[in-house]
Amino acid sequence: MSRNSLHVVPIHRGKWSVRKAGAARARVVFKTRYDAVAFARKLARKDGSELYVHAQDGTVKQKDTYGPDPYPPNG
Repeated sequence: MSRNSLHVVPIHRGKWSVRKAGAARARVVFKTRYDAVAFARKLARKDGSELYVHAQDGTVKQKDTYGPDPYPPNG
């Protein structure tokens, strides 16, 4: 997991936060997961980073990578 990856994680009372990997505080908090993912996806595309979307139980539900492929196929 890269240091500049973003995580969409559930917090109390049904709200969702967007955090950078290793950050102690949320960058921003949203009322819905949909809004949090949309915001995080824009940031990940801009920065060329990874996006992890967590489920309510904390497990990783979805992972997307943006930017150049570090391991392009041969040929």
